[in-house]
Amino acid sequence: MWAAIALVVGNMIGSGVFLLPASLAPYGGVSLVGWAITLAGALALALTFARLAMRWPQTGGPYVFARNAFGEVPGFLIAWSYWVSIWCANAAIAVAFAGSIGALFPQATATPLRGAACALGALWLCVGVNVLGVREAGRVQLLLTVLKFVPLLLFAGIALWFVQPQHFVAPFNPSGESLPHAINATAALTLWALLGLEAATVPAGAIENAERTVPRATVVGTLLAGVVTVLAVSAVLGLLPASQLKDSTAPMADAARALWGPWAGLGIAAVAAVSCLGALNGWVLLSGQVPFAAARDGVLPSPLAKLDGNGTPAVGVLASGVLASLLVAANYSRSLAQLFTFSILLSTAATLLPYLAGTAAWLLRGERRGRLLALAGLLYSAYALFGIGHESLLWGIALLLAGLPVYAWMRYGRNR
Repeated sequence: MWAAIALVVGNMIGSGVFLLPASLAPYGGVSLVGWAITLAGALALALTFARLAMRWPQTGGPYVFARNAFGEVPGFLIAWSYWVSIWCANAAIAVAFAGSIGALFPQATATPLRGAACALGALWLCVGVNVLGVREAGRVQLLLTVLKFVPLLLFAGIALWFVQPQHFVAPFNPSGESLPHAINATAALTLWALLGLEAATVPAGAIENAERTVPRATVVGTLLAGVVTVLAVSAVLGLLPASQLKDSTAPMADAARALWGPWAGLGIAAVAAVSCLGALNGWVLLSGQVPFAAARDGVLPSPLAKLDGNGTPAVGVLASGVLASLLVAANYSRSLAQLFTFSILLSTAATLLPYLAGTAAWLLRGERRGRLLALAGLLYSAYALFGIGHESLLWGIALLLAGLPVYAWMRYGRNR
């Protein structure tokens, strides 16, 4: 139970809570509306995925739910989309880790090239840990989750007393966009900080008593991570002016520094680095499990279904690492803040399709009880997809379509 909760909390609390204030700064008080929508939607999704895990406690999470409810082709598209979302997320989290290291050692990320090199180093460190075995990765995940959750909870609880309300009301919507558009944008950005609520469903086949443990871990983990994340990010937005936050590569560290001095900024930067490393470790673990489940069913290449001597789907872990590295390298000329925002929107767009499919799966195949929550999760996912922005949405569609030749090739090979 504790390991499964750590996987959910550890994957949800990663880079978003520390870097998201910079992305939300231009929206001011509107961000609070976005948080309210996102937290309600996330809870509806978590409760729906908990029910799905009780019905189908198998390795693969969203892929299994879509395949069992709708068939092979939709299952493949969900597996492909979710896998894309994971390695895009890994790129974003690695970039966030570089930003945290930059707050501790500015010269390490003084240029875009150095920042990209730092991000890639963290990514491949976590790949190495996961190749050693799922059990070892789980132990590291539990340790890193404790090391980041407790300090973050303390920061949020204390910093809220120093919030300046005028940062949220003067003006309420400083973005220059219409209020509906600004709310849509903040709902899409804040969703990034709560992605991972389904994390325990993915390795369900390796979790003891999965039909009970996974649902409980999903709901408890989502509540713990969601509340702490909302409080911490909102505290930062209320402590510093938007003009200072929007260009910051470590906004929470800047807020701590303004409150308590340089030592506090360094402390938060260290916690942020640990947090990003923990989230990166957890998502790298899932990056092998999702293609493993799909390849085992014959819809992705068979090497992805092979386990090494440590019981790890190493090919999937390594392939995901390479893809995430390419995303970082292709965009390294952007600032860390720009690269982070682009990566989170791309990952969020690719994740929303599995969320849509999961909620629809319960509406189609689930019991009457829980359908109202599933409908709420479905509507929320569609709403967030609408607010994701044209660039990221088009990239997500392009990456999804890129998977169709893979499926056609696999189907042709089976029918020969």
